[in-house]
Amino acid sequence: MDPVAFFCLQHGRVHSSKVSSVLSIADQVFSGLTDQQMRARPAKGLNSLVWLLWHMARVEDVGVNLIVTAGQQVLDEGWPSRLGIIRTDVGNGMTEDELTEFAASADIAAIRAYRDAVGRRTRDVVETVGPANWADLVTSADAARVPDWFKGLRGAAACIRAGHVRDHAQRDPSRRGCHNSQPGRCRPWPRAIVKRC
Repeated sequence: MDPVAFFCLQHGRVHSSKVSSVLSIADQVFSGLTDQQMRARPAKGLNSLVWLLWHMARVEDVGVNLIVTAGQQVLDEGWPSRLGIIRTDVGNGMTEDELTEFAASADIAAIRAYRDAVGRRTRDVVETVGPANWADLVTSADAARVPDWFKGLRGAAACIRAGHVRDHAQRDPSRRGCHNSQPGRCRPWPRAIVKRC
Protein backbone atom coordinates (compact mmCIF):
# COMPACT_ATOMS: atom_id res chain seq x y z
CA MET A 1 0.00 0.00 0.00
CA ASP A 2 1.42 3.39 -0.92
CA PRO A 3 1.86 6.04 1.84
CA VAL A 4 -1.04 8.25 0.69
CA ALA A 5 -3.45 5.30 0.67
CA PHE A 6 -2.19 4.19 4.09
CA PHE A 7 -2.60 7.68 5.56
CA CYS A 8 -6.09 8.01 4.07
CA LEU A 9 -7.08 4.63 5.50
CA GLN A 10 -5.94 5.58 9.01
CA HIS A 11 -7.29 9.12 8.75
CA GLY A 12 -10.65 7.87 7.48
CA ARG A 13 -11.07 5.65 10.51
CA VAL A 14 -11.05 8.63 12.88
CA HIS A 15 -13.44 10.75 10.81
CA SER A 16 -17.08 10.30 9.95
CA SER A 17 -18.13 8.32 6.90
CA LYS A 18 -18.82 11.70 5.25
CA VAL A 19 -15.05 12.09 4.95
CA SER A 20 -14.08 8.56 3.94
CA SER A 21 -15.74 5.28 3.05
CA VAL A 22 -13.63 3.14 5.42
CA LEU A 23 -14.93 1.70 8.70
CA SER A 24 -15.16 4.72 10.98
CA ILE A 25 -14.34 4.65 14.67
CA ALA A 26 -15.81 8.15 14.85
CA ASP A 27 -19.17 6.90 13.55
CA GLN A 28 -19.13 4.07 16.08
CA VAL A 29 -18.47 6.49 18.95
CA PHE A 30 -20.46 9.58 17.97
CA SER A 31 -23.40 8.35 15.85
CA GLY A 32 -26.88 7.95 17.27
CA LEU A 33 -26.24 10.06 20.35
CA THR A 34 -28.72 12.65 21.55
CA ASP A 35 -27.75 16.29 22.03
CA GLN A 36 -28.01 15.70 25.76
CA GLN A 37 -25.47 12.86 25.54
CA MET A 38 -23.16 14.97 23.36
CA ARG A 39 -23.27 17.86 25.84
CA ALA A 40 -22.94 15.80 29.03
CA ARG A 41 -19.83 16.10 31.15
CA PRO A 42 -19.83 12.78 33.03
CA ALA A 43 -18.00 14.22 36.03
CA LYS A 44 -15.90 17.19 37.07
CA GLY A 45 -12.68 17.19 35.08
CA LEU A 46 -14.14 15.25 32.15
CA ASN A 47 -14.95 16.77 28.79
CA SER A 48 -18.17 16.54 26.82
CA LEU A 49 -18.24 14.64 23.54
CA VAL A 50 -19.06 17.83 21.65
CA TRP A 51 -15.91 19.42 23.11
CA LEU A 52 -13.86 16.37 22.04
CA LEU A 53 -15.14 16.62 18.45
CA TRP A 54 -14.34 20.33 18.34
CA HIS A 55 -10.91 19.84 19.97
CA MET A 56 -9.91 17.09 17.55
CA ALA A 57 -10.99 19.23 14.60
CA ARG A 58 -9.13 22.28 15.91
CA VAL A 59 -5.86 20.38 16.48
CA GLU A 60 -6.02 18.94 12.97
CA ASP A 61 -6.99 22.29 11.42
CA VAL A 62 -4.13 24.16 13.12
CA GLY A 63 -1.58 21.41 12.58
CA VAL A 64 -2.28 20.81 8.91
CA ASN A 65 -3.58 24.08 7.51
CA LEU A 66 -1.66 26.64 9.53
CA ILE A 67 1.61 24.93 10.39
CA VAL A 68 2.21 22.35 7.64
CA THR A 69 0.83 24.17 4.59
CA ALA A 70 1.07 27.80 5.76
CA GLY A 71 -2.46 28.10 4.49
CA GLN A 72 -5.76 29.31 5.81
CA GLN A 73 -7.49 27.30 8.50
CA VAL A 74 -10.90 25.86 7.72
CA LEU A 75 -12.08 27.72 10.84
CA ASP A 76 -11.35 31.04 9.10
CA GLU A 77 -13.95 30.31 6.44
CA GLY A 78 -16.87 31.63 8.50
CA TRP A 79 -17.08 28.74 10.96
CA PRO A 80 -16.94 30.57 14.35
CA SER A 81 -20.39 32.10 13.94
CA ARG A 82 -21.82 28.75 12.79
CA LEU A 83 -20.24 26.83 15.66
CA GLY A 84 -21.62 29.10 18.34
CA ILE A 85 -18.11 29.36 19.77
CA ILE A 86 -15.82 32.37 19.70
CA ARG A 87 -12.64 30.47 20.65
CA THR A 88 -9.95 30.08 18.02
CA ASP A 89 -7.55 27.99 20.11
CA VAL A 90 -7.76 24.22 20.61
CA GLY A 91 -9.33 24.35 24.07
CA ASN A 92 -6.39 23.24 26.17
CA GLY A 93 -6.45 24.78 29.63
CA MET A 94 -10.15 25.66 29.64
CA THR A 95 -11.64 26.06 33.10
CA GLU A 96 -14.53 23.99 34.43
CA ASP A 97 -16.89 26.92 33.85
CA GLU A 98 -15.64 27.43 30.28
CA LEU A 99 -16.08 23.73 29.51
CA THR A 100 -19.60 23.73 30.92
CA GLU A 101 -20.53 26.85 28.93
CA PHE A 102 -18.96 25.35 25.80
CA ALA A 103 -21.01 22.16 26.15
CA ALA A 104 -24.21 24.17 26.61
CA SER A 105 -23.75 26.63 23.76
CA ALA A 106 -21.94 24.71 21.00
CA ASP A 107 -23.92 23.95 17.84
CA ILE A 108 -23.45 20.18 17.64
CA ALA A 109 -24.47 19.81 13.98
CA ALA A 110 -22.13 22.65 12.99
CA ILE A 111 -19.23 21.12 14.94
CA ARG A 112 -19.80 17.80 13.17
CA ALA A 113 -19.83 19.63 9.81
CA TYR A 114 -16.68 21.60 10.73
CA ARG A 115 -14.86 18.40 11.67
CA ASP A 116 -15.89 16.84 8.35
CA ALA A 117 -14.67 19.93 6.47
CA VAL A 118 -11.31 19.78 8.27
CA GLY A 119 -11.00 16.07 7.48
CA ARG A 120 -11.69 16.64 3.78
CA ARG A 121 -9.15 19.49 3.66
CA THR A 122 -6.50 17.31 5.32
CA ARG A 123 -7.03 14.62 2.71
CA ASP A 124 -6.67 17.20 -0.06
CA VAL A 125 -3.42 18.44 1.52
CA VAL A 126 -2.00 14.92 1.85
CA GLU A 127 -2.76 14.13 -1.77
CA THR A 128 -1.31 17.46 -2.94
CA VAL A 129 1.87 17.44 -0.83
CA GLY A 130 2.70 13.86 -1.74
CA PRO A 131 4.74 11.32 0.22
CA ALA A 132 8.06 12.54 -1.17
CA ASN A 133 7.72 15.66 1.01
CA TRP A 134 6.48 13.92 4.16
CA ALA A 135 9.98 13.44 5.54
CA ASP A 136 10.72 17.16 5.38
CA LEU A 137 11.49 18.57 8.79
CA VAL A 138 9.54 21.44 10.27
CA THR A 139 11.52 24.56 9.46
CA SER A 140 11.93 27.71 11.54
CA ALA A 141 9.46 29.40 9.14
CA ASP A 142 6.93 26.64 9.87
CA ALA A 143 7.51 27.00 13.60
CA ALA A 144 7.00 30.76 13.37
CA ARG A 145 3.40 30.13 12.24
CA VAL A 146 2.59 28.24 15.43
CA PRO A 147 0.17 30.39 17.46
CA ASP A 148 1.47 31.50 20.87
CA TRP A 149 -1.23 29.52 22.65
CA PHE A 150 -0.04 26.37 20.84
CA LYS A 151 3.69 26.89 21.46
CA GLY A 152 3.51 26.31 25.18
CA LEU A 153 1.77 22.96 24.96
CA ARG A 154 4.06 20.14 25.90
CA GLY A 155 3.53 17.31 23.47
CA ALA A 156 2.01 19.56 20.80
CA ALA A 157 3.82 17.62 18.08
CA ALA A 158 2.07 14.46 19.22
CA CYS A 159 -1.27 16.27 19.21
CA ILE A 160 -0.91 17.05 15.50
CA ARG A 161 -0.60 13.41 14.50
CA ALA A 162 -3.61 11.45 13.28
CA GLY A 163 -3.25 9.17 16.27
CA HIS A 164 -4.27 12.02 18.55
CA VAL A 165 -7.77 11.83 17.15
CA ARG A 166 -7.85 8.03 17.27
CA ASP A 167 -6.71 8.10 20.88
CA HIS A 168 -9.55 10.45 21.84
CA ALA A 169 -12.08 8.34 19.95
CA GLN A 170 -10.95 5.05 21.52
CA ARG A 171 -10.78 6.13 25.17
CA ASP A 172 -12.83 4.34 27.78
CA PRO A 173 -16.46 5.43 27.18
CA SER A 174 -16.83 6.48 30.81
CA ARG A 175 -14.01 8.98 30.32
CA ARG A 176 -14.99 9.83 26.73
CA GLY A 177 -11.56 10.89 25.55
CA CYS A 178 -10.25 12.71 28.57
CA HIS A 179 -6.75 11.47 29.25
CA ASN A 180 -5.87 13.93 31.97
CA SER A 181 -7.46 14.81 35.27
CA GLN A 182 -7.22 18.50 34.38
CA PRO A 183 -10.20 19.68 32.33
CA GLY A 184 -9.46 20.91 28.85
CA ARG A 185 -5.87 19.62 28.84
CA CYS A 186 -4.23 17.27 26.38
CA ARG A 187 -1.76 15.25 28.43
CA PRO A 188 1.65 15.06 26.74
CA TRP A 189 2.40 11.73 25.12
CA PRO A 190 5.64 9.87 25.88
CA ARG A 191 8.58 10.97 23.75
CA ALA A 192 8.76 7.52 22.14
CA ILE A 193 5.34 8.13 20.56
CA VAL A 194 6.32 11.62 19.40
CA LYS A 195 9.50 10.29 17.80
CA ARG A 196 7.54 7.69 15.83
CA CYS A 197 5.29 10.31 14.30
